[in-house]
Order: sequence, then C-alpha cells, then structure tokens
Amino acid sequence: MTSIILLSVFGIINLFVGFMKSKKVLLPLSLLFLVVVFGVNLLSWNDTQSYFNNMLTIDNYAVAFTGVMVLSTLLLLPFSQRYVDKEDANLAEYYTLLLFALVGSIMMVGYENLLMLFIGVEILSIAMYVLAGSDKSSLRSNEAALKYFLMGSFFTGIMLFGIVMIYGATGTFNVAEIGAVEVAADGLMSTMFILGMLLLIIGISFKISAAPFHFWAPDVYDGTPTFFTAFMSTVVKTAGVAAFYKLMVAAFAAAYITWFPTLIAITVLTLIVGNVGAVVQTSMKRMLAYSSISHAGYMLMALIAFNQLSDSSILFYSVAYASATIAAFGVLKMVQDQRGSAAYEAFNGLGKTNPLLAFAMTVSMLSLAGIPLTAGFFGKFFVFTSVLQNPDLLWLVVLAVILAAVGIYYYFRVVIAMYMHPAENREVIQVGSFTSFTLIFITILTILLGIAPALVSDLL
Repeated sequence: MTSIILLSVFGIINLFVGFMKSKKVLLPLSLLFLVVVFGVNLLSWNDTQSYFNNMLTIDNYAVAFTGVMVLSTLLLLPFSQRYVDKEDANLAEYYTLLLFALVGSIMMVGYENLLMLFIGVEILSIAMYVLAGSDKSSLRSNEAALKYFLMGSFFTGIMLFGIVMIYGATGTFNVAEIGAVEVAADGLMSTMFILGMLLLIIGISFKISAAPFHFWAPDVYDGTPTFFTAFMSTVVKTAGVAAFYKLMVAAFAAAYITWFPTLIAITVLTLIVGNVGAVVQTSMKRMLAYSSISHAGYMLMALIAFNQLSDSSILFYSVAYASATIAAFGVLKMVQDQRGSAAYEAFNGLGKTNPLLAFAMTVSMLSLAGIPLTAGFFGKFFVFTSVLQNPDLLWLVVLAVILAAVGIYYYFRVVIAMYMHPAENREVIQVGSFTSFTLIFITILTILLGIAPALVSDLL
C-alpha cells in the first residue's frame, strides 16, 4: 500500500517539476522515485497487510511481482534519453503516466476483490492508451492509440460483465469467498457462474495478448513509440499474467475441470500464433510483438499446470523475459532513432560499429530463445517442469519445445544481421554512458540468472 501511495505522490510531483524550464532533472528524479519505491516495497516482505476491508492484500506474492515491475521500469527509463533531449517532448507527463500505470499494476497483483482488479486494470489501461498515441505527429501512433482504446474498452466491458455475473451467482466480489462458494457447490455451478468465469478469462486474455484475442497487439506495438512498447511488453504483461494466476487460484480453483479446456486451447493457440507469426515478419519491432504473444503462451503453461511450482515459475519467467525484452527494445530504439528503420537490415554490421549494442542484443535474443546459460533457458525449464508434474500434459511440453525451436530461427535473424552482414558504411550509433551502463547491467543480470537461477526461483 505504501508503494501505491508513494507512486501516486511522486507522479504528481513529476507534473509540477515539469513546469521547470530544464527537463534534465526529470530523468534522475524519476529514477530516484523508483529506487525509493523498490526499497519500500521490499520492506513489506513477510509482512502481510490487508487494506480497504480486505479488498487489497500486500503479501509476498504481491511484493515479488511489484518488485519485478518497478525494477523493469527502473531499467527501462535510461532509454528515454532521446525524450530528454527533445524540446517538444512532454517528458513530465510521460514519466507521470508510467508511475500511474505502475499503481494500477500493483493493484492487479494485490487485489482480493474483483472490483479492485477492475480498478487496477482501468488505471493501467488508461495510462497506456494515452502513451500509445503520445507521438502526435505519427499517423501510426494515432492509429495504435485508437485501435488500442476501442478494443481495450470493448474487452474491459466483457470483463466487467463477467464480474457482474460472478457476483450475481455468488453474491460477493471477494475472491476467497467466491472460491468458498464453489467448494460448497461441489461442482454443481450455475450457468451464470460459468459464463461469468469465461468472460473474465476472455477479458484478461486480451490484456496479456493471448490468442485468439491477440489481434490488436502487432499493430499497436508497431505504432506505439518504441520506449512505451517496451513498457507494454514487460510491465503490462507481467501484471496481467500475475493477476490471471491469482484469480484462478483464489477464485476458481474448485472449477479447474471447467476452465481447463478453455485455457489449454488459448495456450496452444497463443504458442502457435506467436511463434509462427514472428517467423514471417520483416520488422524487428513486429517480430518482438509476436514474440511477446508467444511468451504469454509459455507463462500460461505454468498457469495450466496449477501446482506448487506455478507461482515461482511465473515469477522467474517474468524476470527473465522482462530483462531480455528491455535490452532488445532498448537497442532497437537506439538503432531506430539513429538509422530510421526497425527492419532487420538496420542491424547490419552492428557487431563491428557498436560491439556493446550487438553483444547486449545477442544475449537478449539467446535468452528469449531459451539458450542455456541465460535466464530464458531456466525460465522455460521451470515452466516445463511445472507442467510435467501432470504426465497427461507431456504433449503440451513437446509442442512448446518444437515451437521454441522455431523461435530460434527468428531470434537469430538479427544476430546474423549484426555479425555476418556487411556494415555498408553505416555510422557508429551514439550511446550515452548511462545507457551503456544499463545495458551492461541487464546483460550481466540475464547471464547471472542463467547461472544461479535460485536467486529468484526460491523467492515464492
């Protein structure tokens, strides 16, 4: 709860600081704010507290995922240097909306009441609608914002309708009480309850871009400014999957047999669409959009496993995915800003002109592909291990492994472009010292978690 209050206050402070003529103070100030929130959040470890008549609970689960989201934002901010140098950029508003989006994300991982889940989703979504259209001079950014807003509003309505039907069937919004009603029903759930549960699953599946509710993601990711796309791919997805898992465990555990076929179909479709869709892309940014869809499928596999390994698997996968994705989007943003293209060809010869950027991107691609000695390998390993606790799901792991092998193809395309294609007299990309330090830190973190995964996997 303290983290929510601090982020809200810091966001308002950012707006007032924005009135200053110099924007250079906003980046270090926002970084300081996030460091404070990250430290305060850790103080709540092993100190479970409930607020607002048990509508919001800050326990170890919420603290762990809040830490991941705040750290992701902290590592992402250094890549906003171009906005600091750009005179007409609304930097204070950008940072404030990111802080407010974090408020919604924390609500989504700490809720104990469906109304609090809905409020968290709305706070996060409204901030992202604005950020998606923040580049007013770009027609694609305007299109992305409109498409995201219209589709997001539609699926928010579906989710809200599901919440209302759940309330109508159980008489409560509290997830623990909903679970108790299910247990008492002993499998004889009403049609209204089942429909409400299905609508909730559809609504949250849209938020994490799971197929077949993914159709907005490629266009929105492509049109949204790259810096905010990175936030959308990491923080928003982490919050959505964590909220999804908590909902199924706390409210719908007794209905596992009922929702299992639906989620297994969504997961399989998400894995296939994400990986196959990424293969045919010619733009690095759209490839990362489809990659984001595929990784939602891998995280959903841990949810389907629904055992004692699921929460720690999702947590570790979120950390591994976030670190690699932030590095990938960070390098992409610098290449796109200075070479004017997000196509694979823009990375030609990067290994010679900018060895640091090329190495950071290589480690990122290796991690996203699940290659050993990177965090991504253990992310997939933990997810597959949790699924294999149920021998009947062996086929799902085999399918996921095959599709992960397909992923190696499109992830290595950029690596081949950087090291095996000629530079074509391209200029050296200018990288600030702070940005370089951030890339080095993320790269070390990705490798460290690939060597010592217990640093995160044993937290939950």
